[in-house]
Amino acid sequence: MKTMISTLAMTALLSTVSACSNEFGDPILTQRDWDGTSTYFSPTDEATFGTYYKPYVGYVGDPMPFYDPVEGDFKVMYLQEYRPNQESTYHPIWCVQTDDAAHYTSMGELIPTGTAAEADAAIGTGSTVYNEAEGQYYTFYTGHTATQEVVMYATSEDFRTWTKDRTFRLAGTDYGYSRTDFRDPFVFQGEDGLWHMLVSTTKDGKGSLAEFTSSDLRTWQHAGVFMTMMWDRFYECPDLFRMGEWWYLVYSEKHSAIRRVQYLKGRTLDELKATTAGDAGLWPDDHEGFLDSRGFYAGKTASDGVNRYIWGWCPTREGGDNTAVGASPNEPQWAGNLVAHRIVQHEDGTLTLGAVGGIEAKYGTAVDVRVVAQSEQGVSSDAEGYTLTDNAYLLFNRLNVHNRIEFTVTTASQTDRFGLSLARGTDSEKYYSIIVNPESDTRRKLNFEEEGPSGIGFVNGIDSYTFNTPADGVYHIVVYTDNSVCTVYVNDNVAYTNRIYGTQKNCWSVNCYNGSVRLTDILVSCY
Repeated sequence: MKTMISTLAMTALLSTVSACSNEFGDPILTQRDWDGTSTYFSPTDEATFGTYYKPYVGYVGDPMPFYDPVEGDFKVMYLQEYRPNQESTYHPIWCVQTDDAAHYTSMGELIPTGTAAEADAAIGTGSTVYNEAEGQYYTFYTGHTATQEVVMYATSEDFRTWTKDRTFRLAGTDYGYSRTDFRDPFVFQGEDGLWHMLVSTTKDGKGSLAEFTSSDLRTWQHAGVFMTMMWDRFYECPDLFRMGEWWYLVYSEKHSAIRRVQYLKGRTLDELKATTAGDAGLWPDDHEGFLDSRGFYAGKTASDGVNRYIWGWCPTREGGDNTAVGASPNEPQWAGNLVAHRIVQHEDGTLTLGAVGGIEAKYGTAVDVRVVAQSEQGVSSDAEGYTLTDNAYLLFNRLNVHNRIEFTVTTASQTDRFGLSLARGTDSEKYYSIIVNPESDTRRKLNFEEEGPSGIGFVNGIDSYTFNTPADGVYHIVVYTDNSVCTVYVNDNVAYTNRIYGTQKNCWSVNCYNGSVRLTDILVSCY
């Protein structure tokens, strides 16, 4: 049964302050304040988040990142989700500024919805470009009503005051596309000097990206189907960019069984288009181009010329239930926190996601790490670290609200199974584990499990993609947590985002489920 900390311990806890503070400068409780306690504490999220942005009221949906060449920073527009939204007019475009994808300043609402009688009564995602020739920003977005979706745009000279062009409508039905699925315009300047727009839609029942071209961003000509989607799939939030010698299409797969961000690649645009032509299924890597878990959606990218980052949202969970992940056939809870990763391009052109340098720098206060409990058998230690064998675990002292956890695990064989647990106490009936699971002798996958006497075990739908088992058996793991949002990176080759309520102010553990693993280089820091 979950228990609260004793009154005596809580009194002592509240009487002292820590070296780690939240973004408002308020003190956060430290491990020193919790000495002698390892039982589960039921925390609540702060109203705002310090790393993975959430507005004080409402949530972030479908980000539209843009690198502003005038002001030299990133502007991340997003759809503001209120819960409840107004009945007919919802999802105005709000925006945050950031220099490093780690610290955000709100710009508030920039593009409001229309009235219930207008084509943009509700707004869907889009993209922003800057036309240097006229000194104007253009944001193209989706106008949504119950009966139709159209592409619309607004302009600005300073990125703060926006004017909608009420004479412009791009409707799919004018070109043989769907009336109700015609959305998420992505605009870029092509190598031909023209502006190009991709729109997610269907044609003759087949998912497609429609293409339009323009010389002035105001008058558009239909250029046909840019590329088709595979099978019965629908690619939301398309994002096209070139990185080095490769062209990439990043998209979010709408199908309820998938609901993840994926990518396709080609050395030329024609090669990129061929990956899906005739349902070819020419995947870019050995895990179907998945970039993250079901805990990261609607990802789109922007680059400052040095780093390319991807921003998506991590969904909230119905009723604060860590197992309510929206697995098939259900949809996840829409919108949540703004999560950023760094795009990592490998020599063969494949992509993975890595930690953001600005986020790394935030967690600058070292925290003492202590073992507060351990299994009765299967644990041995020396000056360098610990060895854990079958069903052994080490429970470490309490975390803060914003945490960075780093450690290295070296496995003895290809079938050793180990993991990390969060929201855990010595009395927990349930706790939550990210497990590095051997899928075969050569492949691994991160699984999410609800462990403990009352746990359901494997949680379907929130596992990672599969990846190659390291030849040397070494797993360097870094975890960032901000209230209930966490991101996990393994060997700069695997990224995993999830929401785990109860992480903050509770203990955490490293576990060996079978085999033998070596645990070293344990570091914890906070801010």
